[in-house]
Amino acid sequence: MEETQPLPQSELPLCDSLIIWLQTFNTAAPCQDVKQLTSGVAMAQVLHQIDVAWFDEPWLSRIKEDTGDNWRIKASNLKKVLQGIMSYYNEFLGQQISEELIPDLNQITECSDSVELGRLLQLILGCAVNCEKKQEHIQNIMTLEESVQHVVMTAIQELMSKEIVSSPTNDAVGELEQQLKRALEELQEALAEKEELRQRCQELDMQVTALQDEKNSLVSENEMMNEKLDQLDGSFDDPNTMVAKKYFHAQLQLEQLQEENFRLEAAKDDYRVHCEELEKQLIEFQHRNDELTSLAEETRALKDEIDVLRATSDKANKLESTVEIYRQKLQDLNDLRKQVKTLQETNMMYMHNTVSLEEELKKANAARTQLETYKRQVQDLHVKLSSESKRADTLAFEMKRLEEKHEALLKEKEVNINVIDVKYVCPILVLILSLLF
Repeated sequence: MEETQPLPQSELPLCDSLIIWLQTFNTAAPCQDVKQLTSGVAMAQVLHQIDVAWFDEPWLSRIKEDTGDNWRIKASNLKKVLQGIMSYYNEFLGQQISEELIPDLNQITECSDSVELGRLLQLILGCAVNCEKKQEHIQNIMTLEESVQHVVMTAIQELMSKEIVSSPTNDAVGELEQQLKRALEELQEALAEKEELRQRCQELDMQVTALQDEKNSLVSENEMMNEKLDQLDGSFDDPNTMVAKKYFHAQLQLEQLQEENFRLEAAKDDYRVHCEELEKQLIEFQHRNDELTSLAEETRALKDEIDVLRATSDKANKLESTVEIYRQKLQDLNDLRKQVKTLQETNMMYMHNTVSLEEELKKANAARTQLETYKRQVQDLHVKLSSESKRADTLAFEMKRLEEKHEALLKEKEVNINVIDVKYVCPILVLILSLLF
């Protein structure tokens, strides 16, 4: 474990003053010094007193009280405390903690670092002065010593200057925060002036006491002188005597001291009246601070309500867009249904056409088969026709030859032409015609 580094003198009063403020809560766990606070138990109990609803019993029960010297348990407790504080700032107060205000828990548990512990206690102070019972906590702060009050007020002012609002604030919230800061500054100035006047009053009281003592001594001396005067009645008749001169000198000095005493008493009364006026102004500043704090709370509540309404409006707009999309999809679905119905009718028509085409295809296949048969028959007939044409040509040639022979024979045998025609030509013609047809 590393040794604790020497702390800057400017940082020590913050931790010490906040420890004194923390003791006003009268927690069950001790909180007299830094080492006792490193367990996180006392701070958790303080948070529970600050806001019982938020830091409730189930949350407090998660803090282990019997830590001993186990730094791991202490670190776990401090982590739960810091997480609870950050959740309180973010969700309840609507603020985000600045990075430079977040303490280093390892330095607190391992080194008992007063600077980091002071930052953690400063965050707890912010929870106290912003919760619902903040007026009670502010009154407790006002009962502390003047030096402690000054450090606590400075810590609150630092928190206000470094806090980051989670959502964009409007001008009214910014103006209220500026008024609250100005009221805190005026309150600090009034406290400083009150302290100065208190010291001045103490000095005047001391002067009055000294003058009173001097007056008493002079009174006693005057009595002694009166006794001597009684003994020396005749000595005052002559102003040139030493006793008469001393008497007149003492009487003159007494009158001067009485005038100085009256002047100091009047100054004391003036300062007392001025101090009372400053106390009245301080009370007025406190009331004004309370009013500004309540206005800030109302503004924060209104801002939260506006955020909720804005979120609801955004959600409604999204739902309207969704409904519009679904309506468009429903219209598209109706169009698709019509298209499906049309397609079904078209499909049915195509099915009927397909059936008829299939029947025609069957008929065409049968006709194709028959056509193939016819083609083959035609081809066979063409072959036969070719052969018969050749044969017909041969027969024609033979016929021509026979005609020539016939003519020759006709000439030779004119007498027997009819018999020859009947006997030879007619059978040949019949044969040729039968082959051609």
